[in-house]
Amino acid sequence: MARSYDVIVAGAGITGASTAYHLKKMGAARVLLLERSQPAAGGTGKSAAIIRQHYSTPLLARITKESIAKFRAMPEELGKSGGYMGVGWYMLIPSESVAGAERNVALQQSVGINTGFLSEDEIADRMPWLNPDGVARVIHEPDGGYADPVQSTEAYVQAFAAAGGEVRLQHPARELLREGDRVTGVLTDDGPIEAGAVVNAAGPWAHLLARSAGIDLPMKVVREQDSVWKARSGRPLPSQSISNAVDAIYVRPLGDNRFIVGRGFPKEYHDVDPNNYKETADEEFVADVLRRMERRFPPFAGVQRMATYASLYDVTPDWYPFIGPRESPAGYYDACGGSGHGFKLGPAIGQRLATWILEGQVDADFAALSYDRIATGKLFAQTYGGNRG
Repeated sequence: MARSYDVIVAGAGITGASTAYHLKKMGAARVLLLERSQPAAGGTGKSAAIIRQHYSTPLLARITKESIAKFRAMPEELGKSGGYMGVGWYMLIPSESVAGAERNVALQQSVGINTGFLSEDEIADRMPWLNPDGVARVIHEPDGGYADPVQSTEAYVQAFAAAGGEVRLQHPARELLREGDRVTGVLTDDGPIEAGAVVNAAGPWAHLLARSAGIDLPMKVVREQDSVWKARSGRPLPSQSISNAVDAIYVRPLGDNRFIVGRGFPKEYHDVDPNNYKETADEEFVADVLRRMERRFPPFAGVQRMATYASLYDVTPDWYPFIGPRESPAGYYDACGGSGHGFKLGPAIGQRLATWILEGQVDADFAALSYDRIATGKLFAQTYGGNRG
């Protein structure tokens, strides 16, 4: 078992797995991927995995556009599908948010995203399952939809291993090793392992790993609840993913008349311990999303509750991820803080971060995701609401 690597990636969620794969693809010789459990066992695996490009900054819009291309290419490039279903994505807009939505759509169109508003006739024709009361506009992204978060992550891990990367599952990075102003490796249950660079992709546990080497990582871990429902057959039902900013819920098809339904922004978030939190949904949450869902989508009346669960978001102060190196210490790279964005951004972020690690530079707009934006005060601002996920 080797004790020294060029790069160690700690965490096999979608971002860590994509980063490890792209490092090998770009020629890194010795890359180790450590995972405390199984691929996608943290926040990734329980993601609703809705894919949409509707962002208020060109950077995240472009990154998601790149990720969609990667989801599409997985069968050919990785040898395994990530379950991408480009069935389309809708966003229901209340009247008070129309101006912001129009600005966002114009921004996204300016970077080449296929998006726009449906006419009233198109809404009536395409959305027979919708109660339109209070819905001022509907955005449609034909390339949006959803994917399988576990399948996508496993595809990257398997392709990484096939390319000669080393994967150690059930093998957590317990601590970062640091000598002066440089991170030099990680401590595992089998002892220390040296590395020229360490990528902290530990998701909800990333701040704990950073703290072990005296590295500040201002990140909260919050509990995110979801529910799974089965609708009755013989009714018109959506086949697209839906972000409903009118009622603050999202809906994602699972097939066989089943749907994931969760609460969208704005909502309350509660900090939790990632090693000790309630993993089932609260009954108040279940009743709330059922009421909102049945009101907005009348064919869902009488749906059967199939399951509920809670997962974790790792959240930075501005809800945008920390990606890349820092001014200090050397040899350390953040790849965390994805919150509800992480899954859809992960494939493209992995490629960009691998380039940054191997070439020592990256586009200026992507470099703005570095933790160093905290010191300069150049935080990203949420200029328009809707669902963060």
